Order: sequence, then C-alpha cells, then structure tokens
Amino acid sequence: MARQRRVRIGIDTGGTFTDVVALDENTGELVTTKTPSTPADPADGFMNGIAKVVDLLGGSARVEVASVSHGTTVATNQLLEDKIGRLGFITTEGYEYVLEIARQAVPDGYGNSYFWVKPDRIVPVDRVRAVGGRLDHTGAEVRPLDEEQARAAARWFREQGVDTIGVCLLHSYADPGHEERVRDILREEHPDAVVSISSEVLREYREYERSMTTLVDAAVKPRVARYVGGIRARLDAARLTGDGRRVPFSIMKSNGGVLSAEEIVHQPITTVLSGPAAGALGAALIAGRAGFDRVLTLDGGGTSTDVSVVLDGEPGLTTEGSIGRYPSKIPMIDIVTVGAGGGSVAWISPEGTLKVGPRSAGADPGPICYGNGGTEPTITDAHVLLGRIPPHLLGGEIALDAGAAREGVAKLADELGIGVEQAATGILEISAWNQANALRQITVQRGLDVRDFHMATFGGSGSLLLCRLIDILGLAGVIVPRDPGNVSAFGLLTVDVKNDYVRTHVARHADLDLASVADVLAELTESAALALDKEDFARADHHYARTADLRYFGQAYEVRVPVPDGDVDAALAEEVADAFHDAHRALYGYDFRGDAGQQVEWVNLRVTGIGRIRRPELRELPAGSGGADRALTGRRGVYFDEGGAAGYRDTPVYWRPDLAPGDRIEGPAVIEEFGSTIPLHPGFTARIDGYGNVLVTAERTATTTTTATTTTTATTEQER
Repeated sequence: MARQRRVRIGIDTGGTFTDVVALDENTGELVTTKTPSTPADPADGFMNGIAKVVDLLGGSARVEVASVSHGTTVATNQLLEDKIGRLGFITTEGYEYVLEIARQAVPDGYGNSYFWVKPDRIVPVDRVRAVGGRLDHTGAEVRPLDEEQARAAARWFREQGVDTIGVCLLHSYADPGHEERVRDILREEHPDAVVSISSEVLREYREYERSMTTLVDAAVKPRVARYVGGIRARLDAARLTGDGRRVPFSIMKSNGGVLSAEEIVHQPITTVLSGPAAGALGAALIAGRAGFDRVLTLDGGGTSTDVSVVLDGEPGLTTEGSIGRYPSKIPMIDIVTVGAGGGSVAWISPEGTLKVGPRSAGADPGPICYGNGGTEPTITDAHVLLGRIPPHLLGGEIALDAGAAREGVAKLADELGIGVEQAATGILEISAWNQANALRQITVQRGLDVRDFHMATFGGSGSLLLCRLIDILGLAGVIVPRDPGNVSAFGLLTVDVKNDYVRTHVARHADLDLASVADVLAELTESAALALDKEDFARADHHYARTADLRYFGQAYEVRVPVPDGDVDAALAEEVADAFHDAHRALYGYDFRGDAGQQVEWVNLRVTGIGRIRRPELRELPAGSGGADRALTGRRGVYFDEGGAAGYRDTPVYWRPDLAPGDRIEGPAVIEEFGSTIPLHPGFTARIDGYGNVLVTAERTATTTTTATTTTTATTEQER
C-alpha cells in the first residue's frame, strides 16, 4: 500500500532536548514533539526524534519523508569546549606570527588587563610553517611560490602526525593560485590530511581574521564530516521514502540558509550558529504574521539563551562574530549568546556572591530535579521549587523531583545565610538580568531603543522569565508562539538554500572602476549560480542578493549595504553610497554626507545565491466560547514576590492547547503546555491572538530589583 502522508521534517538538537516538527505537505498540518538529547552521540537523539514524529503521524507504513532539515551544535560545541585537536598552519614567509600578534582585546576592559593572560593560540608557533612566494594586494605575483618549501612543510606535518591543516597566504583573496598549488602539494605529500584554504573559506582581506576563520573551518571539518556522514547512513538505512530513494538531507547554516549535507562537509564553519539561526528565522516569521515587524527574539534552551533583533521581518546579519574565543568572519545571523539556560548552575564566588552560569548541567546529569545524579542547583531547580513549572516535563514523560530541588537550593541558601525561597528568587533574578543585558547589547549598544520592540520568546525555558524582562527593559509586550519549545525546528522548515560569496575590492568611491565592480559581481553571481545548480534548482528559480561593505576612508571597519539589481553604472554607485550614509547615521548617530573632506571607500563586494523553498502556512484559528476557564486544570501554590508581598499564592493553572483566540487571563496564573510554561506574574495579562500566540503585557509600573537580589549581593555574568 502506498504511503499516505508526505512530510518535511525539521529537527533541532539542543543541549537538553532534540526538537522535531513535521509538516504534512498535502494538508499543511504541523506536528511537533521532543525527545531528550544524547550528548554522547547526538545522532541517537536525532534518529529517536525522527522515529517519534513518524509514529505520531501514523507509523512508517503510512508516512513518506520528503526531506529532513537539521540544526546542529556539533561545530559550536567543539569550539566552545576548546576541543580543537592538533592543527597545522601554513602561511607566507615572514608572517609566521600573525596568530600571536592577533588583535588587541582584553576581556572585561582594561581594568582587568594586569591579571589577564593571553590565551593559547589556536596553532602554537612550533606547528606553523612558512613558504616563500608573494602576491601584492592586486593579486600580481611579486615572487613565485617556493614549491620545495611547500613540499618540505607537507612532509613535516605528515611525519609529526598533524593531519588537519589550514593554509592562508598573503593576498590570496586577490588571486588563489598560490594557495591552490599548496593544497595540491599537500594532497601529493600528505594525502591523509584534511586541508582548508582561505581563498575558499573567506576570500576577503585582513590576515588575522582570514587565518583564524580558515583554521576554525579546518578544525571542525573532521567532526562535522563524521557526524553528518553518520546521520546520512542512518537515514538511508531507515528507508523513510518507501521507494528506496535517499531522503534529501540539509543542514542549517549560520547565515539563515540551508545546504545539502553533501556540500556542507566542504564548508563546515558555516554551521557554527546552526540551531540559533533557525530559531530567529522561525520567530521572525511567526511574529511578522501576528503583525509585529520590530521584534527581539529570545531562545531559551537548556544551556544558553540566544537573542537577536528582527527589523521588517528579517534578522540582522553580521560578519564580526565569534564562537567562544575564536573570531569568525563568515556571514551569520547577528545573535548574542549568554550562559543562562534552564540547566545553568547557581554557585557562590570566592567573594561570597551568588552567580548563575555560564556552566550548565546540560542533559546529563542535568538539574537536580531530573534525578539523574545532578548535585548542583540550577535555574530549573529554582523554578520547580517556587512552583513556576509543573513537577514534570513533556506532558509527564519526565518526572521532576521538587523535594530534591529544594534540598539542593537549601544548601546554597545556608551558605548565603538566607531563606530557601530567597535563594531561588535570587537565582532567577540574576538569570533575568543576564538575559536583559544580552538584549541591551543587541539594541541599546547599537542605537536601538529596546522600548520600541516586542519580544518573541521560545525554547523550553524561553518564556519562564518574560514578565521580569518586561519590567526590566520596559518592553511593549511579549509574544509566545504556539509550541514555543519547537520554534527552532519549525524555523528549519522556513529557510531557503543560501550560499555566500565575497571578494575584497578596495577603491575610493570617487575613483571607482564601475566595469571592474561589474566584473567581480558577475563572477560572484556565477559562483552562486553553480552552487544552486548542485542543489537542483533550475536557473529560472535562482535569486541573488548583492551587497557591499563601505566605510569612510581611514575607518577600520565597514558597514554593509544593499547593491540594487541592474547595471553597475554611476547612478547605482551613488545609490549605494547614499545607503551607506543612511546606515552609518542609523548605527553611529552621524554621517559625512556632502563633506568633501571625508571620502567613501568601497571594501568588499558580496553576492548571496538563494534557492527559495515553500514555507509552511500559519492559519488563523476559530475563536473560543466560554472564556479561558475551559482550559483550567487546577490550582497550586506558586511563589511570587511582587509588591513586597512575597509568598506562595493559590494560583490557577491553564492548559494552553485548550485556550482559544480571544481568551484573556489575568496574573497570577501559570499557562502550561507540552514543551514550555509561562508563569504569569501578578499585574500582567495574557491574551490569545488569532494565530494562537500568547501576548503578554504589563498592567502596572515596572518594578526594581527584588529584595532577594539585594540580600544575596547577586552579580550578573556581564558584571563579573
């Protein structure tokens, strides 16, 4: 019998849970579920999630899987955990110390510079090899490549057992010939080596950033290749299509697009913010459909919280990101991450102050209340103790031990000399301020007024502190989408195939060679077209976005602006320059438009190739009757400390799937669902919109820091 349901699946692996969303291509129905992540082998959690959602849809005999899109943290975790391995580096003779020179950057400012020790380089000097030969900034050969030195370097790495090598030669962004020859020599002399060359990873200037990005790409390439290859083999063995065809398998990229698993192994660095990027895109689509175009997204997971800004329906992009202590100039959605997830550990510093994160209990052993051997109190334990989340997760699949959580927090409270509830509220207050500071970093520090925004919260822990964040930041309100714990997985079903191409092309605006600009853009566009060809998009379905990085002459960093479609002529160049002036004023509060003494300089040209996919439709729901009481499941004691009246209150609990558009709930209340919970504090109101989103607003004046925080002399992560 033919399989009756054809579905696309998005699956996002987080630190604690693996989230799954399936879209029925015929009916438009969305089915969501979760399963515990498996840190020892994330592929186990991935396949468990596939099996679980297929069973929910009627079993493998009825379901044909049309495609699988995946957001992964494999590369991210490798970098955050500093599991780099033994890397080798080949560079131009005379530039052996480019990694040592690096950039001047002292954590927490110069106040701590006397005590700061420069971290180890990603490749120590003894594993750096230089080769003779030189190009100038135009790509012209000044001295030919010394192939004998290149061969000697390759043999040395082979003899030393260094099998992962990055190559970054001076000015290879202008002409890749020397680097490509070094790669050929490495293949001849050291065929087992994994090699990344900068002209393929990041073809733009700035030697340090280009070297680091290339080395990070090389470092994660073996692990990403093994992980993706292992899942590919298991998907094939699962026979999910019914006719023996391979299930199309794509990986989310940091730039907000996806790429086939077969291609992603050649550019693994593009996956470093894979999961968070999908969440930002999914939340942007949901908030936009609800009528909000200025949105902050907050993705609360088990290990961290990721925040971003959405303007006019699109998350911002940056090339100035980093992963852990490793800078990376690949295009990525502009996301700030803070160690404030549900599993973040509360601890006492040597100075006696209460702190939370960034260390996390993760999925194994997890918070104390999980009963898996965790011994350190976490944010989740504080919520359980205060009654703000139910004594179970995933609709009862995972029981939580509130008594054990209380004992764990009590030990911390004894050390601080305060009550258990004070310690728990202090933990949550610190976590809220950590999140608030991250949100200020992407708004206030970039010239945006946070009060002009609504916030979309999602992830398993994303909505737990939303009332406090409204208070702290003065937000207009908060949107909690349906199935918030699965928004990142949903986002994977909304993203297009994307590939980015860049070329450094430095020229003063007044001296711009328009024909040369047109030639570079044409070359980049053809590269993008060839990549989309490999992804099976017909040329008629290709789309291209052109951008350029501009600056005022003498500035060190650039601003990216769009380059409109059409012929590259004087009018187009002026339009780009005008867009740069506008963007500079928006970012920094001033511009030099019309000032003859301040010239505009073009730096990089970029083209993004886009293959569009069909997005899920968000449908309006019918209004309910009888009010929110139809969703009332019971009452329990929940601890709130608003208005100086701290204590447990008899609080109604609502089951969110039974709420309907038009329903309204006044706090205090708790709104629960399969993968997430909303504690609605006194003085706040929740209403259900036409799409099933919960919209939370404050009905009172913002409060100040709670008494518990003052008592424990709490210190946020950013203040350390």
